[in-house]
Amino acid sequence: MTTEIASILKVLQLAERLKFELRHSYLSSGRQESVAEHSWRMALMAVLIEPLLNRGADTAPSKIDTVAHKIDTARLLKMIIIHDLVEAEARDVSALDLLRDPALRVQKEARERAAIENIRAALKDTNGQEIYDLFYEFEHKQTYEARVANALDKLEVQLQHNHADISTWEEIEYDMSYMMDKHVLFDPVLKELKDQIEHEAEEKMRAAGVDVDAVKQRVGR
Repeated sequence: MTTEIASILKVLQLAERLKFELRHSYLSSGRQESVAEHSWRMALMAVLIEPLLNRGADTAPSKIDTVAHKIDTARLLKMIIIHDLVEAEARDVSALDLLRDPALRVQKEARERAAIENIRAALKDTNGQEIYDLFYEFEHKQTYEARVANALDKLEVQLQHNHADISTWEEIEYDMSYMMDKHVLFDPVLKELKDQIEHEAEEKMRAAGVDVDAVKQRVGR
């Protein structure tokens, strides 16, 4: 028991870094958002929307059946809580950085692979393997819960942009406001959530004088 608790405290000390590891997003107060804050609100989104969600078979998108089952909320929340844990060691890399330099993706994946291996080893006497498996379940996006987690990850980012001052947006983020469909089309509830978040973004851009029609034409909407 002493060894197991010590290993848990070691990982919690590592996880504390997520409270000051900053993301590209800004808060409505004007400061940058931490990774921990992003993960927390993703988890809250899951709790709030869970009563509306059903799930199909745990298969690839093209093979999901139409039989509704209750979502595995515990697994979903675990996935959300640990999906960015690797960034305590590997650091955050924004989607914008990856768009500008696709070569960064290989480096990012290598650092995250090493980080999750270290976490699995640190927790080998408790639930290190479960955390490792949940991390890759999220990454592979094949189960319903993983696809919900991925959708909430993307939607929370846009929601945070909506709350921030538009002066913190880069121009490419105008386009990205309309690029969330592929993450939500497997579920009508998430599609509706996306539509309302997208509408908020559009209204924010219009209020700031952005030529929204030009943006939509640019992205094929």
